[in-house]
Amino acid sequence: MEIRRAKKADIPQLDRLLLQVLTVHHEGRPDLFKGNCKKYTDAELETLLEDEKRPVFAAFDESGQMLGYVFCKIEDYSGDNINTDRRTLYIDDLCVDAPVRGQHIGTALYRYAAAFARESGCYHITLHAWACDPGAQAFYTALGMKPFMTGMEEILDESRK
Repeated sequence: MEIRRAKKADIPQLDRLLLQVLTVHHEGRPDLFKGNCKKYTDAELETLLEDEKRPVFAAFDESGQMLGYVFCKIEDYSGDNINTDRRTLYIDDLCVDAPVRGQHIGTALYRYAAAFARESGCYHITLHAWACDPGAQAFYTALGMKPFMTGMEEILDESRK
């Protein structure tokens, strides 16, 4: 397995995996997530893949098939009014192709992103794990992550449930 930064030629494979993540979120929270659509247009992906502060790392098998990805964002709080000076690697999205889950590809992608974060001078790694995806929560806990913030909601429009 090879892990490298994703590039423009990888967009069709990124799209395929992005749809898998969207499906999990749509099935878990159809009141919040549309089904059968794309998180990013191909043009948005092209721009994102060129952004040094928004690296996307992807894992590939020997034949060039994408096995998974991790979308990252470096957040810099230097000079912020209330936050201590620090850099954070925010994981926006991590996905492993459904047929190859359980083969530690997600762990390898996370560790790769963590090494990048260390090299980039980041203090910590953060992410959001949806309550409707307990498998993701268990995965991140097994990697050693701990909750540091809890998101809460009250649904006011019961017709959308």
